Amino acid sequence: MNLGLSKGTVSRALNGKGRMAEETRQRILAAMNASGYSPDPTARELSRRSRHSVGISLSKGGFGPYFTLFWRALVQVAGERGTRFVEMNEPLDTYARLPDAVLLHNTEAVQERLALLTQRKVPAVVLGHQPNAAFVVPDDAGGGAAATRCLLELGHRAIGFVGMPTAQQSDVDRRHGYRAALAEAGVALRPELELDGQFSVLGGYRAVRRAWEGGLRFTALFCASDEMAIGAIGALEDLGLRMPEQVSVVGFDGLPGMPYDLTTVVQDIERIAVEAITLAEELIDGGPLREIVVPVRLHLGATTAACMQPG
Repeated sequence: MNLGLSKGTVSRALNGKGRMAEETRQRILAAMNASGYSPDPTARELSRRSRHSVGISLSKGGFGPYFTLFWRALVQVAGERGTRFVEMNEPLDTYARLPDAVLLHNTEAVQERLALLTQRKVPAVVLGHQPNAAFVVPDDAGGGAAATRCLLELGHRAIGFVGMPTAQQSDVDRRHGYRAALAEAGVALRPELELDGQFSVLGGYRAVRRAWEGGLRFTALFCASDEMAIGAIGALEDLGLRMPEQVSVVGFDGLPGMPYDLTTVVQDIERIAVEAITLAEELIDGGPLREIVVPVRLHLGATTAACMQPG
């Protein structure tokens, strides 16, 4: 029986694991049934258990709400796959022995950490867009553009961006999406509308309040995280502004348990975790570097409305 498929693809179809076209899965199962093949359940369960260890090299800054959710997803996915998950709080060069593969947050010194892992022949998966590396990333640029287009379609033209003016990949890509959508709509870029929210609730609050009290006016805000969006809304409320009637707000992440029904760009955190662990295991087995961009979706909540003021 030759289906022209890899052993890994056939194994995933039999185990009911992994993502593939349903037509491919059914073709494999039909061929197995026709040949009279019946997999041994004990052997199949043993084959599901990975002997791999995958570490995550933590960056500074602690555990925010998004990272906490992502961490839980990684632990769950690793447990389901039988992969040993290793928390790595110390600099990579302090470890005498490293896991079989390492996940890296695309933050400070990512190039140096990649170089060190390459030197020690340990595969790495970057959590964030990174040229010439294996990486998994949500569609940050596409999400930023979708958020901004949502506001443009509601008639807003004075749209502020609340982010963090650093080289952090997520901010860079979401800001790029914001700028691209404005350019696409023929709206001139206004640098003074790009605020430093420091990727925190307090930072978002301070940036928006300081800008408004300084005389800057806008009818909408795209915040590059839900945390900054919550801070921005708090500032608007304390300023006596009605939201969304006077100022609409869009966030990014899709965090649960928010105090508002936030219009936001929702990440598929579980899928990002699955793709990261899967890619790490592929690299351990000698697979090629792959770049995986996970789609996002826009959730329309109660924090956006049609613009009632001139832009």
